[in-house]
Amino acid sequence: MKKLITYIKVAVILPFAWSCADFLDKNPPDQLSSQMFWENKADFENALTAVYGSLQNSMFSHGMPNWDVLTDNGYGQHNYWGSNPIVQGNVFPSTGGYISSVYYDSYRAIARVNIFLNHLAAYEGSDIGPQERSQFEGEAKYVRAFFYSFLYMSYGSVPLVLDPLSLEDQFQPKVSDEEIRQQIITDLSDAIQQLPDVLYQNNNGHAVKSSAEALMARILLYDAYDPQGNARIDAMNEALPYLASLMAAGYQLAPDYTEVFRDGTQEGNPEILFSIKFLAPDNFTPMDQWYGDWLVVSPLQNLVDTYEYTDGLPKGQSPLQDPNDEFANRDPRLGYTVFEDHVDWGGGNTHVPSNNRPTGYGLKKFLTPDLIPYGYSTRSQQDWVVSRFGEVLLMYAEVLNELEGPSQDVYNAVNRVRGRVGMPSLPVGLSQQEMRERIRHERRVELAFEGLRFYDLKRWKTAEEVLNAVDDGVIPYNFESRFYKWPLPQSEIDRNDGILVQNPDY
Repeated sequence: MKKLITYIKVAVILPFAWSCADFLDKNPPDQLSSQMFWENKADFENALTAVYGSLQNSMFSHGMPNWDVLTDNGYGQHNYWGSNPIVQGNVFPSTGGYISSVYYDSYRAIARVNIFLNHLAAYEGSDIGPQERSQFEGEAKYVRAFFYSFLYMSYGSVPLVLDPLSLEDQFQPKVSDEEIRQQIITDLSDAIQQLPDVLYQNNNGHAVKSSAEALMARILLYDAYDPQGNARIDAMNEALPYLASLMAAGYQLAPDYTEVFRDGTQEGNPEILFSIKFLAPDNFTPMDQWYGDWLVVSPLQNLVDTYEYTDGLPKGQSPLQDPNDEFANRDPRLGYTVFEDHVDWGGGNTHVPSNNRPTGYGLKKFLTPDLIPYGYSTRSQQDWVVSRFGEVLLMYAEVLNELEGPSQDVYNAVNRVRGRVGMPSLPVGLSQQEMRERIRHERRVELAFEGLRFYDLKRWKTAEEVLNAVDDGVIPYNFESRFYKWPLPQSEIDRNDGILVQNPDY
């Protein structure tokens, strides 16, 4: 399935080398060469690979664990993407880092998609049949929806750009939040109809129907709570059919939790619904170096304390607690996710990080045992998993619990996730509120450092309560209600001649 990335280097260079200069910029002066590229099916296949290649941007792929340092899960000692000022509440139009990078990098990728779709619509060659054309379109729209979802969840109201821009229309105004949300839904609805209805593991790394359904459910749940944090029943009902379809699609939890994240066990994995592909030595990431040696992400003690003991009881209540061993008798996901002081795979296969351990802990979840020692020469090729069945089960449980309370189907979904790692089933007789808390706990430990926690806190409207209560962070936390929507980059406001208006409260 890694064959998808084979042509990424060539495909990125040929049709799109110019498109990365400015995210909402004019068409390039070399119109002739860019037009000449789109001559046959092979050109479009390479160009589609380049569309997928835009997903390899580190912020949206192997750098996603760093999103959790914006939360109560971790600390980023290297301040990647300006995480520390954001955590401390220094969120301004000129902050940079995530505040500007999400905007610029998303629109660069969207420009690539729009160019592809524009040329596909104009292409009249007979070597691309109707079914292939539809599938190409669906794959590109899935990628566009992926990037617009980050823009929507980060800023709300942004420009809506669906065509390549020219000198005459390069400056674009914002549209409403709802218009951006609706475009994401439209693109994903089209993708669901156009993509093959097969398991992702059987489609050579290309997006499938279930890939789009999983992203659809995620974006619908982002809007499923009102400003007071109460569930919106209409939104829950809107998400339910997509989750029900995914539950019946044939996906399963991988037998071993770690198999989802390790090179060598990701190909053909029954749990993965979509992943961003890498293949060393030409198409690698610094994932093992970042997390195993540099400690780019340092888990916080409060996250470690969150993991239950194997009897299902929390720290402070379980008789299994060992004062001399933080990891003894704990939910196995703690040991799979976090290491203390140094990486130890057993049998003497260890690695002592070259950087400081500011919290005493490091991130183990995405490391590869066979690549020790981790360093500059390490060529990591584990794929970044965007969607997996473990998350689907927890979204399904969340929606059903809000719609009908803790039914047997809710218990079954959560207990499947817990049972995979040998954790006991939830106690019977939970109230809806108690089940809600259990599901949110389960999301935190099951999906730790997969880049979802920040947006979970925002969608549940608990970010202020949770983040301002962090008392074991290396730096102080400050989250204000206006941070639910970030400001647009000041540099973009300045260059748009008054057409682009800043978000309120900035």
